[in-house]
Amino acid sequence: MTRGWRPRGKVVLIAWSLMVMALAATEPASTQVPGACNAPVSQRLSEVGCYLTASAVLGSLGPGPVFWHLYTYPTQAAAEAVKGPHGTVVESFGKAWLYTIASEGWRPSSGERVAVLGPLAITSDKKYTARYMEAVFKPGMRAAIHRHSGPEAWYLISGAQCLETPDGITVARAGVSQECRHGDTPLGPSGPSRRVAALE
Repeated sequence: MTRGWRPRGKVVLIAWSLMVMALAATEPASTQVPGACNAPVSQRLSEVGCYLTASAVLGSLGPGPVFWHLYTYPTQAAAEAVKGPHGTVVESFGKAWLYTIASEGWRPSSGERVAVLGPLAITSDKKYTARYMEAVFKPGMRAAIHRHSGPEAWYLISGAQCLETPDGITVARAGVSQECRHGDTPLGPSGPSRRVAALE
């Protein structure tokens, strides 16, 4: 499959979910979403779907707010050269990316800054695993209602998406990020239910 494509008329996004290590399993995405956000990206058979690009054990993230930093590089080797603790290098949508969970002021020594998302709602005394995904949805596609044991965030490369939670519905467009915060809700300690749908 050719990498580097940017489909028109579809939502293209990079997603991230942070899970408490003891509860790292998630309910699968809808069967209508190829890959179900659990299959490795190496198993992608078509343009549409949600696939896992990396999983990284982060452990305890300490006190203070943390953010998800997204940087791109000309090669994976260039990204690896500046990767620090809590950094993960992936190839996604034809680019080499460095994803780092760190304080707001963290900066690598090189790279093109794409976005900084957060602060992420974490608990300093818990250990976390980050799961990074890439997804392409056709307009109208929906992920199943699901929960994570930690926060979930997205950066949209193209298109628009709708996020539905018990708190309401929000819409994000290309170049914008969204976050669904984990928290104790009437739905239980596994976090709030959420559903993602592609709009355009």
